[in-house]
Amino acid sequence: MEDRGALKVFFGPLFPLIGTWKGDKGMDVSPEVDGAEEAPYFETIQIEPVGDAINAGVQKLVVLSYKQIVCRKSNGEVFHHQLGYWYCEKKTNEVFYSLSIPRAVCVLTKGSAEKKGNAIEFNLRASHDDKNFGVLETPFMGKNAKTKAFTMHLSVDGDTMRYKMNTALHIYGRDFDHTDENTLTREKV
Repeated sequence: MEDRGALKVFFGPLFPLIGTWKGDKGMDVSPEVDGAEEAPYFETIQIEPVGDAINAGVQKLVVLSYKQIVCRKSNGEVFHHQLGYWYCEKKTNEVFYSLSIPRAVCVLTKGSAEKKGNAIEFNLRASHDDKNFGVLETPFMGKNAKTKAFTMHLSVDGDTMRYKMNTALHIYGRDFDHTDENTLTREKV
């Protein structure tokens, strides 16, 4: 299935995500005991086709895998490493996005993909209280840095990807909106 036209039909709204993306305009706003830290970053996101998955002989998902590596501009050190999948259910056109980070936190979101001009926009959400599209975390994280909700708005327009993520946390005895946003460019193959 190397033909781009066939890939586009097969993966539907997920097709524009495929590729290696790099961006150096990132801003991470994360909680600190006494306030917030703003950390400029650069990153690489690799998104690759997996194929399809048939669940219970009925539900057909098309699937992409991804790896996201984020480094601080100040020192070049990796401070975020994330793995997961993008899914689209062909019958309903629903989009799902999963993430797993080395802090022993996993999230499964549900959302939509909408064409806007030449761009495709994804809006995804998960909540700790949602038994289907929610958050799994260790008891330590639940007690000390609980993820209450996660939202992401991501758009792809040609070879430009933009995203804004918000992770609603309860940490250091208070609620905090941990945000990340960046603009990335697809590398030419």
